[in-house]
Amino acid sequence: MYSYFTTLRIVDKAVSVIDDGLLKFSKLEELVLSANKISEIPVENLPSTLKILELRANRLSALNSFTSCSPPRLQYLGLSSNSLSSHRDISNLTDRHWPQLVCLDLSDCEFQNQPALLSALSTLPSLKTLVLEGNPFTLAPSYPGFTVDSLPQLSCLDGSWISAEERHRFRGLAKMSDLIVDQASATVNVGRVKGLPDPLSADENAPDFPVVTYSYFITYEFLSDQTPATLDVNSESNFDTEHVTEEGSSDADLQSNKNCLRATLKPDTGVLNSEETCHVAAHVSRHSTSKLTWSECMDFSDTHMFIVSDLGGLKKFLNQGLNLTIEEEKVLSWPAASEDIPAAKPNRNVKEKKGGKGKESPIKSGSNKDKSKDKKKKSVPELVQDAPIRRSLGSVHIPLGSLVKGDHKVDVLCDLGALHAESEVVQTLGKDLGKKIKEEKEDKEPKRRGGSDTRQKNTALSKGKGKGKKDHEVDVQADSSVSVQLEPVTVELTVKLEKWQSASEAHQLLLPHQTS
Repeated sequence: MYSYFTTLRIVDKAVSVIDDGLLKFSKLEELVLSANKISEIPVENLPSTLKILELRANRLSALNSFTSCSPPRLQYLGLSSNSLSSHRDISNLTDRHWPQLVCLDLSDCEFQNQPALLSALSTLPSLKTLVLEGNPFTLAPSYPGFTVDSLPQLSCLDGSWISAEERHRFRGLAKMSDLIVDQASATVNVGRVKGLPDPLSADENAPDFPVVTYSYFITYEFLSDQTPATLDVNSESNFDTEHVTEEGSSDADLQSNKNCLRATLKPDTGVLNSEETCHVAAHVSRHSTSKLTWSECMDFSDTHMFIVSDLGGLKKFLNQGLNLTIEEEKVLSWPAASEDIPAAKPNRNVKEKKGGKGKESPIKSGSNKDKSKDKKKKSVPELVQDAPIRRSLGSVHIPLGSLVKGDHKVDVLCDLGALHAESEVVQTLGKDLGKKIKEEKEDKEPKRRGGSDTRQKNTALSKGKGKGKKDHEVDVQADSSVSVQLEPVTVELTVKLEKWQSASEAHQLLLPHQTS
């Protein structure tokens, strides 16, 4: 029986140990152990006849013991979805261990150093098919161009055939390895917002003051680089401080972060030197668009770029997704106190107390010109604004995991649903009505303590009032239900990972840093 089988598949069976029992399969060529709990591969227990070994989604964290005496005929090795990331793992992926390897799957691992990994893989003489998507370094602009040019023997990358035109476009990128930094550049664009209800549509009979103005903006959080200087400012809890810091100095900070990162790279490995004084740390920062007044279609046209050097952190962030929120800012404006009013009030009080006619002259002594000036002042009063009142109207979660899986762009129309918010006029009407009914009830109570006839009348009246109250409540609820019937609120959002389309484009972007 052992000499009969050439393929053995044990998938998702909680296998944790590979013992020497496998050596009994003398003709075994394909071994599939996906989705198990294997943390170590004792190569002495693997049949030398193996050509295909699949170890996807196990608990491998190192390749040390796996490469001491690997199967010499192995052509396919699947290591995807394992915690492989170290330089030692990279050094074990060379022709010294895998001389006949044709296909290698390293997808969804944790490799971040693209130049070092490609340098090791370039030694595999028979490698034709390679899968790298899902690794943090694939989020960088240099991927996949740098990989295509660094591995000329490769025919297929991430499930797609490499064309001659693609090789031509990326020719020369491999020679720029000393300038390539594994950092990602993500651009987030917020476009048009539709479906927000008009906040002033129900305020036709509102008083002149206070003057109420509404504005709207979009907020979301994204991962970005952060230096110690910006860390202190961004740690403030004040919203406006964060907004100014992230908006006003974002371009300068991003450029300084680029220069800082390049200055602290070790020339031999391209790894960030944490001992240097200039540190770059990734953090989740909140970005806010500019504020717009209400319209049926508000076009924010807000584009913001985020530079991230922590590619592992970016991979986790993208897999978790992005939360987008629509915010409303309400400002109440009141007439400023006039300079004439404080002087007029004492004179009016004197007149009321003493009753003297002579005291009326200070108030009436003003000329017609002064009166006309006062009228002008009243017609266009100076307004004083209260502190803005902000509230969240709704939020939505946008999955971004496809960017980790190889997509360069996520273009989505976010649907936040209808905003079920009662208008303030309806709420005020209901409160005033309830107050009035309560006061009428209290006024009737003393009379109820009188004779029986009075009590009966009052009982009848109170029943009538109760019916009226119920009717009014029904009306208010009906009005509010009508106001809730709104169309869904939608927001246009695009998240794009910047990718080099050619070697010439990369050269133009990197040339300023090379000359500096």
